[in-house]
Amino acid sequence: MVDDQNLTSTPQARVLSGSFILLAGSGLATALNFLYNVVVARFLGPTGFGHTTAAYTLLILISAITLSFQTVSAKVVAQQRSLEAKSRVYKGFHRETWMCGLLIALLLIMFREVIATYLNLPSPNLISWVACGAAFYVPLGGRRGYIQGACGFRLLASNLALEGLMRLGGSLLGLLLGFGVEGVVAANALAIVITYFFAVPKLATSSLLNEQVPVGFREGLQAIVFFVGQVAINNSDILAVKHLFLPATAGLYAAVALVGRVVYALSWAVVSTMFPIAAGARSEQRQDRGVLRTSLLLVFAISGALSLGLFLAPASIWTRLLGARFLLSGQESLPSLLALYAASTGVYSLSVVMIVYEMSRKIANTGWVQLAFSGVLVAGIYTFHSSLVQVIEVQLVLMVLLMVVVALPFLVNTLVGYGETYRTLQPGEISVIRRVLEDEVISEFLKNDFRHPEYEPYRQTVHQLVTTPNLYDANENVLRRALFQIRQGALWRELPKETQWFQVEVKPTDLQRIRVFPRAQWRKLAKQDFAITEVARAIADECSHHVAGDAFLSKINALRNGLRSYTGGSAVLLIGADEHGPFTVLDGNHRVVAAMLESTEAATGFRFFCGLSPRMIECCWYETNLATLLRYGVNMVKFLAHDAEAEFLFLLERFWSNHRPSEDAYSMPANQTAIREQIGETRNQY
Repeated sequence: MVDDQNLTSTPQARVLSGSFILLAGSGLATALNFLYNVVVARFLGPTGFGHTTAAYTLLILISAITLSFQTVSAKVVAQQRSLEAKSRVYKGFHRETWMCGLLIALLLIMFREVIATYLNLPSPNLISWVACGAAFYVPLGGRRGYIQGACGFRLLASNLALEGLMRLGGSLLGLLLGFGVEGVVAANALAIVITYFFAVPKLATSSLLNEQVPVGFREGLQAIVFFVGQVAINNSDILAVKHLFLPATAGLYAAVALVGRVVYALSWAVVSTMFPIAAGARSEQRQDRGVLRTSLLLVFAISGALSLGLFLAPASIWTRLLGARFLLSGQESLPSLLALYAASTGVYSLSVVMIVYEMSRKIANTGWVQLAFSGVLVAGIYTFHSSLVQVIEVQLVLMVLLMVVVALPFLVNTLVGYGETYRTLQPGEISVIRRVLEDEVISEFLKNDFRHPEYEPYRQTVHQLVTTPNLYDANENVLRRALFQIRQGALWRELPKETQWFQVEVKPTDLQRIRVFPRAQWRKLAKQDFAITEVARAIADECSHHVAGDAFLSKINALRNGLRSYTGGSAVLLIGADEHGPFTVLDGNHRVVAAMLESTEAATGFRFFCGLSPRMIECCWYETNLATLLRYGVNMVKFLAHDAEAEFLFLLERFWSNHRPSEDAYSMPANQTAIREQIGETRNQY
């Protein structure tokens, strides 16, 4: 069953290959369905065509259940590694689909009079035929789910084409025999029955097949929510127009909706290929969103080409195909309506790609968003329906909004695009030596940072405060924190307030879980892989053909040479979400990388302090994406008026005043008169 795809190829290549297979099958099925609609429209005219389309749309609404079973089956089957396990999944699903299909058929028969009246159908018998088709349609979804999950794209494509062929042939026969609308609806139902018996999956023969593989409730609920929303968006407009407009106008709209089904059918072929490949991908492959990008590009190309072609096509083509009774002019001419409808469906198809991609990887909330939009869509059509153009415009506006909302999580996670490579770092647990207070961590950070020119005005004044700190003195701790804020306040504010700090032991094996600070020159060297082992390897390559005058490499080489006389007093600061990592070097990137150029033992010779918080993913220094950068920007604006230097100078003056001259190790030197004057000005502000 999996011979359609070379499993050693990349997921993107498999999406392309599978998509072309399914596009061929779906393209043939779509062509047959289009020909079916042309034949029915010419034979029955707008009114009869509207009746048959409304009845068939009921079957499509039921496909919310059918496709739910198919999608959950495909996902779970794709995640199984043996034929026996895939077969066990299918067997359980097959029983459940038959129970559900028969229940839906029974409900349709019970309420056939009510449904026929609401849709202005000529006879309740049409609903009885729909019920017959529904009984087999849901189990057909279970069978197709197994085939899809096993990547049997050729069999799936041929089965889709067979359904289209049966619909066309049966409907044409019914029309020629004079059965009219009822003959067409009956042909649609019988096409599903025949297709079911040809969708025979290749199962393993094993005594273990009696065992069932449980499927989580949330998996099933996710699929149902998605497909209820999908079916409502794709088909509720047809039923609403059938109820709100005259039969002939509803028939014209049904012809317009044909193009939407063509666009969506071809786009769904890409989605159907993407889903099992993304669901069955290994964890390291899931970090690469090439599958998503490939699928989006294919769907965009398909919908864009069709929309443009429909816009440019002359109206005479449609009157020749469908008949003179479908002729419209002005703003509601058939080409205008078709192009507008195709654009709306194309935009929606892009949203579906993103939603289904998320569903393949996890329980996605975007399905609920789509369901909410489907309800708004129905309400919008019932509120704004002065013309067919307005009905389509309502859909287009809402589909654009849906695409924007659905795309936001991808923009948040991939606009900057660092984070995905982090998750491939090796698992483990870092060894904790002791719990430390934040004051000690700031003191260590300040020692390393104090050489920066920004601290030059204060270096002589508070040298001892920084180099030989008394961590038991609360006043010193306050003053050091204020001094630290002058240069590193924006950085430190991004750390979660509940961050706990520990002194940890870093072993050579732990280096695989540490990454450099994703900023400045590190981004260029990292090439999207910020693991410190990879960055050190890249720098080693750069140093082998080092060009004189490269300040960054010169700094690394100078640190590397200095490490040969290193005594182990310097501290390196890490941050992480938990003790398993990964960890980011908050301070000490240059030193650790320089040490790694010597040896892994040298790189682990520092004193390491690690800040841990479950909310560390909200910090842009740990997880850089649109959301964390937005948080950083908000904090920058919030503290824009805060003068850290003025605050430090005020605290420094107060600190001096609290020390008696005999014990004052921090007395103001004579050459700091200018600072004293500045302190006086600052105190007036406070």
